[in-house]
Amino acid sequence: MKRATWLDLVSTVGDSPQALTQQARQVLAKLDDALFALWHLGENVLLAWTRLGDELHVLAVRHYEIAEAIERGSRSEAALTSTTDLVNGILAGPKHLPLERFEAACRALGRKPHVTAGAFAPGDEVEPEYISNLVRRYGVSLVTGRAVLLLDAVEFSLHPPLEQVAMLNSLAYSVNSAHQQLLSKDIHINFARTTTGDGFYIWNRSKSVDANIALYKLAMMLLADNAVAQSKAKGASWVPRLRAAFHVGEHYEFYQVEALNPTTFSYIVGPVTIDLSRMIEKGLPGQILLGDFEIDVEADDTSRTARYDTLDFVEKTAATLDHLHGLEIAGDRVASIRCYLTGQKPGGGRFPVNRYQISDKHGTVRTVYNAKVNIHCQSGDSIYLGLQNESLAAFGATWVDVLSRSNLDNKYN
Repeated sequence: MKRATWLDLVSTVGDSPQALTQQARQVLAKLDDALFALWHLGENVLLAWTRLGDELHVLAVRHYEIAEAIERGSRSEAALTSTTDLVNGILAGPKHLPLERFEAACRALGRKPHVTAGAFAPGDEVEPEYISNLVRRYGVSLVTGRAVLLLDAVEFSLHPPLEQVAMLNSLAYSVNSAHQQLLSKDIHINFARTTTGDGFYIWNRSKSVDANIALYKLAMMLLADNAVAQSKAKGASWVPRLRAAFHVGEHYEFYQVEALNPTTFSYIVGPVTIDLSRMIEKGLPGQILLGDFEIDVEADDTSRTARYDTLDFVEKTAATLDHLHGLEIAGDRVASIRCYLTGQKPGGGRFPVNRYQISDKHGTVRTVYNAKVNIHCQSGDSIYLGLQNESLAAFGATWVDVLSRSNLDNKYN
């Protein structure tokens, strides 16, 4: 069974799809058949590959062996840490490995490589990243430092099924409309989404600080579209009232299976999705919550890394919002837009931000921020997204810390 529709999708490097030559298409189709056979209906997970002459070498394990490898290391705390780091290092690393590193990965997992002789004919040259994109669709990857947005329709389960369908369609339209508006400003988001039943997880397949900021801009625009739709619907139940949570963290990514084939649609599961689901449980209708994150990013010279946290992220996003001026929201144009984290009213030239602790049903404590977005349109109308401090009386925080940042560009309505 051919999966020819994949070939155009795997020819994407970064955010840019590349045109495949007929020769490259034939090579990829042949390799895909070999990978599909090795995958064996999901019995095996493909983790890495390398090329040796005309041979394709693939590191494949049974789908349960990754968890078993970590479980075997749980006999001592040191072994567990070592084994977990080892396995996650392979899952988070590149799919295409030089021969020496590939052999080291095989030894680490105690597996011999699967070798497909004659996979490459003389003169077969194809971008290694294309092959890696094929391998990813048959495997599991650990992704770190990626932003994920969770949208939740408030009281979704209380509506009859046909209204639920209409609500999800309305939400999907807001997402698509926001995406189209950002594309008009040359803000490209290679976004993916998966349903939670009463909302969506949305993430940018690209991974960088700029990609995370682009996703936050998508959140602003879709929430604005939803807010306008609510005001025009005058209480109609087919427009959902939303609450949103945004966080940056790590997760595992794998591809869904339909019938006998993996698909181009992926699932994500891991710490960031767990955090988001617990955050959204505490969120009030209309609230926008941001997680408390701190991640490493490459510095400008790429020779070292720098750290940025939630406050840095919001400041960096706020500094780029002029780019959104002129975008259309329900027939009106954006004149200005501001985003910030809420806190006490500013005094003495400083802008306090409240950091909240929330506790879930298991007693796990998480730290979050309350976010606001103010959009002023050319018509003179304004769209206010999120909740002000004064509206958080019912927010179930167990503790509040007040932070001060003198350079936070904070605008209050």
